[in-house]
Amino acid sequence: MAPKLGILAGSGGLPLKLIETCRATGRPFFVLAFDGSCDPASVADAPHRFIRLGAGGEGLRILRENGVEELVMAGGVRRPSLAGLRPDWRALRFFMKIGLRALADFGDDALFRAIIAELESEGFRVTGADRILGDLLAPLGPLGRIAPDAAAERDIAKGLEAARAHGARDLGQAVIVREGQVLGVEGEAGTDALVRSCAASGGVLVKTAKPGQERRADLPAIGPSTVAAAAEAGLRGIAVEAGATLVLDREVAVEAADRAGIFVVGVKPE
Repeated sequence: MAPKLGILAGSGGLPLKLIETCRATGRPFFVLAFDGSCDPASVADAPHRFIRLGAGGEGLRILRENGVEELVMAGGVRRPSLAGLRPDWRALRFFMKIGLRALADFGDDALFRAIIAELESEGFRVTGADRILGDLLAPLGPLGRIAPDAAAERDIAKGLEAARAHGARDLGQAVIVREGQVLGVEGEAGTDALVRSCAASGGVLVKTAKPGQERRADLPAIGPSTVAAAAEAGLRGIAVEAGATLVLDREVAVEAADRAGIFVVGVKPE
């Protein structure tokens, strides 16, 4: 039997998808959900506990009490200030190790790498959501009935270049491009906020993994909410990195894209 999985649950649909997969495969699991990020409805009927983000010692204790051996990071967590984090002794010890300014100075990938190393030093194995939900990775090519035209293909090519450059600086995973011009890049507020900022632009959303990204954390993901935001903003379509982006509730997302007349396509960076 697979080892008991601890789902470190933030925002979005990924925690629920992991819960559903564990149940379907009979894998034992426990959810450690973060206050202010995880939707309580998504874990209501699953074995779980809520903790605040800075309660590192309590979180480790809860995971051990529930027999967790393997961990997976699932969903987004808004990064607080150190004061807002209110770290307990265990979290503070972690920040003393990597530097107290790391919370502000590190990009997401660098911070996640440090967190994973710390969790593994405590005896847990950390796996990636794609290892459990591999069938949700975007394939190459159009996912629905609509494919990008030649103009959109040119914007996708520009977007891949821009997204990889943005990701190499550990700043975000997504950009919006129209007619060869980068209209916006993803920041701390996330992809949906980027889409809203470029409403009525007629652009294309391009989302990729960061070069050399730690795949066990913050793997790119889209879902029905991304499609709805893109359609409402008047975007022409969405391009994601094939084999490196999770498409949550793919059937629902693709049907919504087809109805809205926008494309969703898996692409490969050069």
